[in-house]
Amino acid sequence: MRLVRFLDPASGLPVKGRLEGSVIVSASGSIPVEQVHLLSPCTPTKIVCVGRNYAAHAAELGNEVPERPLLFFKPPSAVIGPNDEIVLPKSSLVHHEAELAVVIGVRCRNVSVHDAMSVILGYTCMNDVSDREAQKWDKNWVRAKGFDTSAPLGPMIVTKDEIEGPFHVMSRVNGEVRQDGSTRDFIFPIPALIEEITRYMTLEPGDVIATGTPAGVGPLVSGDIVEIEIDGIGILRNTVA
Repeated sequence: MRLVRFLDPASGLPVKGRLEGSVIVSASGSIPVEQVHLLSPCTPTKIVCVGRNYAAHAAELGNEVPERPLLFFKPPSAVIGPNDEIVLPKSSLVHHEAELAVVIGVRCRNVSVHDAMSVILGYTCMNDVSDREAQKWDKNWVRAKGFDTSAPLGPMIVTKDEIEGPFHVMSRVNGEVRQDGSTRDFIFPIPALIEEITRYMTLEPGDVIATGTPAGVGPLVSGDIVEIEIDGIGILRNTVA
């Protein structure tokens, strides 16, 4: 299935539905997708992000490849949906980062590599918007990675029964390709990430694991249109303010 959240035109309230072709089907009926404002497809209690999960990206920023998954958080307040505005912090350098986002389907803890795929609901696109200026001095990356609007998600969740990796991950800014990578190049594959994360914390339904970004990250400035595209999932498009 292809799962979406949107603002109901009648009530103005968030509604869940499934996308069938160009029509969204929900409990309140059917509506063409172009007539609604899509929201982030899930409402995570936390976003667990993985740093330096592609060797080429670690190299382009002058970093070593970690021996264990490098983890950090984005708060729920950082989440925005498709076509929402990314509001830049007061920084001289803010980068886009195209990422495959894994959406958790069940409450889970201490999940083994062998059982990891069973806790996944599906997949969506994420942009890990990052303040590089703050990242130089912000040792735990709270301000560098967790500012409002720094976690665009969407446009939909494609359930795991409909799609499987490896995934082709791209970013474009104003139509120009910046990143063009594949999850084949993960240092730590998805099952290993789930095992490591759930060793330390409980994951809730709707939580997100952002799996890292391929090489080619670059700056965003006001007025840009940034697109994250993953084959089989769609295009997450946001403007920059």
